[in-house]
Amino acid sequence: MKIMHCPLNGPRNIQEFVYGGEVQDMPADDAPDTAWADYVFLENNAAAVVQEWWMHAASGYWFIAERDTRADEILRTYAPGDATQAAAETGDA
Repeated sequence: MKIMHCPLNGPRNIQEFVYGGEVQDMPADDAPDTAWADYVFLENNAAAVVQEWWMHAASGYWFIAERDTRADEILRTYAPGDATQAAAETGDA
């Protein structure tokens, strides 16, 4: 059984979670429709460590997971408000 750590609810069965897409910057309000279509429908799908939105379905809690797509391994999870701290820890800030 695969386990994911929810920052709010602790370790849970992966079946309790819903994937929400890659973390990415939103286009500007006045961006062309093509930019918005790319934002909504396209993903990088990189073979690397990526940041993704996940939701714990039972509680409706959204959070960010860092996952290595090459091994399908969840490296860590954190609340969206902790993203700045997480970037500082990895040197991405």
